[in-house]
Amino acid sequence: MRRTVSLTAVATLATAALALAAPLGQAAPATASHGVSVAHACAAPTKKGDMACNALQVTAGTPKSAHAESDLTAAAAPSGYGPASLQAAYNLPSGSGGSGQTVAIVDAYDNPNAESDLATYRSQYGLSACTTANGCFRKVDQTGGTKYPRGNSGWGEEIALDLDMVSAACPNCRILLVEASSSSMTNLGTAVNTAVNLGARFVSNSYGGSESSSDATYDSSYFNHPGVAITVSSGDNGYGVEYPAASKYVTAVGGTSLKTSSTTRGWTDTVWSGAGSGCSAYDAKPGWQKDSGCAKRTVADVSAVADPNTGVAVYDTYGQGSGWMVFGGTSASSPLIAATYALAGTPSAGSTPASFPYAHTSALYDVTSGSNGSCGGSYLCTGTTGYDGPTGLGVPNGTAAFTG
Repeated sequence: MRRTVSLTAVATLATAALALAAPLGQAAPATASHGVSVAHACAAPTKKGDMACNALQVTAGTPKSAHAESDLTAAAAPSGYGPASLQAAYNLPSGSGGSGQTVAIVDAYDNPNAESDLATYRSQYGLSACTTANGCFRKVDQTGGTKYPRGNSGWGEEIALDLDMVSAACPNCRILLVEASSSSMTNLGTAVNTAVNLGARFVSNSYGGSESSSDATYDSSYFNHPGVAITVSSGDNGYGVEYPAASKYVTAVGGTSLKTSSTTRGWTDTVWSGAGSGCSAYDAKPGWQKDSGCAKRTVADVSAVADPNTGVAVYDTYGQGSGWMVFGGTSASSPLIAATYALAGTPSAGSTPASFPYAHTSALYDVTSGSNGSCGGSYLCTGTTGYDGPTGLGVPNGTAAFTG
């Protein structure tokens, strides 16, 4: 059984939760986030080199995003943002783009219901079928075979969230699910390499753990893939840095609260209090980052919705719940950004997609308010005009910022 306790913010408890390991397949402790109660989908890491997924399931309360969507085919609308809202909020093409592109999802353990649950999500929102039979969906183990790892209900929820968010942002994209044998960085990294070897040019990773002196080795072994856009969740613990978001080879994806507004855009993003950010202790600063507050790599680069209080609709029958649920966490924002890269087109051979947004800052909606912790009021934990830690350069305004 997952445990839910009532505190004042996700970020407050998330740090403590990392020290409280839950049994395999159970969620770590959870908390309330400004009106909704949430549970951490994955168990906290118990040893060095292990990762936890960054998915937060809403277990009580009503998310502000709960409303009907215009593109529903069913009579009743699930709570949480669906494809129409996410495409509108980030100015993404609703019926075109992404055809022929493959977005890979890398997660640990197996969700045996992944394909059937994805079918329910896509049918609910009127999206075309994405199945093994029609060549749109493929599931492999970490070496590319079909000896899938043992199931895990927590990571199963993460898998469902990732698949649904790629579908929401890029309905025409093919999806490759690569399931690592465990949540160790070595197994997840092997799965990243497999995704690239199987032809994916867009790879989403919705997990993280503590930085370590091994990160340079992980960087060169698993994440140095020129011409491949690799996105990584920045974390759900508030101000502070996780790996592999700290890798200089990836696009670190922060998190926002997304709400409708009376602006011309019709939407507004503010810093989500749980979004990870800050200065890496180990990874070198990439040449395209020019901020002065970190001598080494700064997290994050860009962002998208992650606040469970303005969460997204997900369909999953293998996790702790069953059926329609609402999720948040930077596990939602990473696959959304990976799919946005796919909508923008295949990166050229030898390019560094993590640098693309820095060359197209005007093609992003800037996020200028909110905070994810205490850092003396600096940009490293506070939304401000231009670059800031929790949301990076901002959120997508179409796909132009994600092209070379």
